[in-house]
Amino acid sequence: MKLNRVLKRTAQTVTLGFLVLLAVLPLVFKVIQSVGTALTASGNGGAGFAVPQQDSVTVHLVFLFTCMAGILTSHAGKHLSLDVITGLLRGRALQAVEMIRAGLETAVVTALFFSAWSELFAAFLPEDKLWGIPMRWIFGFLPLMYAGILFLAVQRKGMRIAAWAGAALGLLVSTGPVFGVLYSLFGVAECPPLTAIFDGWIGISGAALAPLVLLFVAAAFFGLPIYAVLAGISYVAFSQGGGYVEMISLETYNILIDKSIAAIPLFTLAGYLLAGGSAGGRILEVIRSLFGWVRGGVVIAAVIVAVFFTTFTGASGATILALGTLLTVILTGNGYKEEDAQSLVTATSSIGLLFPPSLAIIIYGTTNIFSVDIYDLFKGALLPGVLMSAAMIAIGIVKDKPAHRESFSPHTVKKAFLQGWPELILPAGIFAGYFSGFFSLIETACFAAVYSLILETGIRRDFSLRTAAKTALKSVPVAGGVLMIIGASKGLAYFLIDAGIPAMLTDFVVSFVHSKYLFLFLLNLLLIVVGCLMDLYSAILVVSPLILPIADSFGIHPVHTGVIFLTNLALGFLTPPVGMNLFMASYTFGKPVVRIIRSVLPYLAVQFIVLMLVTYVPWFSLVFVN
Repeated sequence: MKLNRVLKRTAQTVTLGFLVLLAVLPLVFKVIQSVGTALTASGNGGAGFAVPQQDSVTVHLVFLFTCMAGILTSHAGKHLSLDVITGLLRGRALQAVEMIRAGLETAVVTALFFSAWSELFAAFLPEDKLWGIPMRWIFGFLPLMYAGILFLAVQRKGMRIAAWAGAALGLLVSTGPVFGVLYSLFGVAECPPLTAIFDGWIGISGAALAPLVLLFVAAAFFGLPIYAVLAGISYVAFSQGGGYVEMISLETYNILIDKSIAAIPLFTLAGYLLAGGSAGGRILEVIRSLFGWVRGGVVIAAVIVAVFFTTFTGASGATILALGTLLTVILTGNGYKEEDAQSLVTATSSIGLLFPPSLAIIIYGTTNIFSVDIYDLFKGALLPGVLMSAAMIAIGIVKDKPAHRESFSPHTVKKAFLQGWPELILPAGIFAGYFSGFFSLIETACFAAVYSLILETGIRRDFSLRTAAKTALKSVPVAGGVLMIIGASKGLAYFLIDAGIPAMLTDFVVSFVHSKYLFLFLLNLLLIVVGCLMDLYSAILVVSPLILPIADSFGIHPVHTGVIFLTNLALGFLTPPVGMNLFMASYTFGKPVVRIIRSVLPYLAVQFIVLMLVTYVPWFSLVFVN
């Protein structure tokens, strides 16, 4: 237990250090770059002020943060799971399920540890460095994370036998990566026992692929963490395909150094600081004074804020993490039920993908540049986006039934603004900085985190620096858990793409569907599933070029197809059981995924109706298109 505590404290210290660097360094880079640009413009040189590899340093800080946060998430027992059945079990049945679950998780983590360790030697050369630090040392944090999680698992009271058994099983299925490690470290070129075990595992995984996948799917409903479910399925799939399981770790690394997810831990930190202090109450008073006098006024404001935040960040999950708690406080403060408020924020968070200048629309148009014009796609998605937003507002107004409403008062508005202006600087700075192009997404997140800290510790004094550090550590399992799921899902997405699954589905549709309207309905179902299983940009880059020619053969306008595609992806974020925003909401609001799913279903049903309307009435997509 002493080692357990030492591991926890070490991980907390290192993680907090990475989080501070992640919050500060991009802003420092911004200042240095601005000074260099100004000096260059004035003719005084300044080219040397550009910081080399600054973007790479930033995204690798996110990678390092994730690796340490993964250990803390495991220590806190905060890895997300569906767990819809375990609560119904008692006695020996419950104990048996928990032991099987512990064995499966440690088997997966052991396999991931060896695959990451093996890939460490293959992915980078000794001379590959970042600011003088060998890239192998940086990538080495990934197997270190798995080792930490494994250590915690085998230390868990009452589960040690199951955990050790799982670790032994994980070692057996990892003979390929183990051989890679032995070769890289000691030059071992042949090892017949390992080769025999490896060949046996390849044969088993190929013959029993479907049963093994079903095992992991079933285990998900018995509480196996989502990251282990996704990684386990990926491991089995890559094994039966030839055994290059190291690709899972490589894809995890690649997605965790992607700029699109770099802002997640900082927005999460800002959300925790604001939620833990008095900022929510002051912003609440401003919104209540402006909109609280009319039914649904606060709902309209909340929907608009959530939609436009997603529009300009391109990350619906970040909207939930950054604004979910704050918008919930504002809505509940105006008489809204907490569950309804959380459901509204969750359901609204992905609609912003349909409004310009949505990055999703830009990437879709760029990917299919010879088929559809980006400007036309912006115009085509506008009205469907408005319909989706209006539908969420309508549901919100129906549920908005406070017993008492204050009358509108200019004096009250003035008083609220005078008391809350420091809090209002934050959203104003986020929107002005990002919308103007002065801040990138990661710089916007840095501004949000740093200003939130200054606001709560220096201006309002709700926290001391010590308390703020504790609050920051509370945010770590949330961000770390989300990032681990994203990392695990990337490996599975890569396999699906590499195996040609999207192309097979497309061929199936072409072979058996001859009706335009049936094709549209099946297209919707297919794309919702794609939106669940694949990240947004992989889906656009891989699936959309396959869909467009088929849709064109049915006489469907390419803008209409694009709008259907993007609207489906927005719904995919909310579709159970693996819609990513459901997990984001579960983390943010501290509610079981099943409860989030149940509360979001009415909103999802209404969005599906709007989707059907947009699908079968092309006018909504084409009215502004010449």
